[in-house]
Amino acid sequence: MNEALTAFEARLRAAADTIEARLAALLDDAARSGEIARVPRLMAAMRHGALAGGKRLRPFLAIEAARMLGHEGEGPVRAGLAIELVHCYSLVHDDLPAMDDDDLRRGKPTVHKAFDDATAILAGDALLTLAFEVAGDSRGDVEPGAACALVVGLARAAGLGGMVGGQMLDLAAEGRYGPRTLAEGEIRTLQAMKTGALLAFSAEAGAIVAGADAETRARLLAYGRALGAAFQIADDILDREATAEALGKAVGKDAERGKGTLVDILGIDAARAECARLVGEAEAALAPFGARADVLMAAARFTAARKS
Repeated sequence: MNEALTAFEARLRAAADTIEARLAALLDDAARSGEIARVPRLMAAMRHGALAGGKRLRPFLAIEAARMLGHEGEGPVRAGLAIELVHCYSLVHDDLPAMDDDDLRRGKPTVHKAFDDATAILAGDALLTLAFEVAGDSRGDVEPGAACALVVGLARAAGLGGMVGGQMLDLAAEGRYGPRTLAEGEIRTLQAMKTGALLAFSAEAGAIVAGADAETRARLLAYGRALGAAFQIADDILDREATAEALGKAVGKDAERGKGTLVDILGIDAARAECARLVGEAEAALAPFGARADVLMAAARFTAARKS
C-alpha cells in the first residue's frame, strides 16, 4: 500500500505542477483580449492567494475522472483550473477578519495580511469571476453544451446551496447570531456544503467534460460526496492533533470558538472509523469501473490518511 500511495502522490504532484504553471500563466500582468488593463496590485494579490502551493486535489479529481473515462487533454485541465480558482477565492475570503480571521495560509501571510482587507476582497472577487470565464471557454476539446453544464454545476457547488451557504452555516455555528449547538445531522449538512460540494463537483466535472451519461455522472458525484465528507473529518482530526507548522495554518480554532465537529460528537476513534467507512463508500461508487478507477480510489484513501 505504501508503494501504491507513493505512486499516487507522484501523480498528484505532477498534476499540481501542471495546474500551478497554468495558474501562473493565467495570472500574469499582461491584459488579455477584451480586458482594458490588469492592475498590478490586484494581480499580485491574486497570485499571492492562488500560487501558494497546496495539493491541488480538486483539479486532480477532475483530470483523473476524465482520464478514467478515456478523455485527456485541454478540457479536463481547464475544468480543473476553474475549480481551483473558485477554491482559491474561497480561501482568500475565508481568511478575512470578518470570517475565520486567519493570519497564515500554507505557511505564509494570508492575502489580507500581505496586502489589506479591501485588496483581499477584490482579489477573491477577481479569482471567482475568472473561474467562470475559464469554465465557459468551449475552445479545444470541450463541447459548448459541456462548457455550459460545467458553468452551471460550478455555480451550484460554489454558491448559495453549496460552499457559500455552508460558510453562512459555519458562521452561525460559532454563535455569532445567538447560542447555537449543532446536532450531528446539522454538522454533516454544513460540511457537505462548505467543503464537500466543491470536492464532489470536481469529480463530476471530469465526467461532464468527457461527455459521460447521467449514470456515470451520478456515480462520480456520489464518489465525490463521500470523499468530501471523509476529507472534512480528516481535516478536523488534523486540527486537533497536528501542529501549526505541519499544517501551515493555525490549529484548534474550532474548539476555541465552540464550533462543534463530528470529532466532538463521535470522538477521535469513532471519527476515524467513520472516515474509513466513507472511503469505502467512495470506492463502492467506483466499483463498476474496475481497474480504471484505481487512481480515484487511491485519492479517497489518500484523503483519509493525509498528515497535512
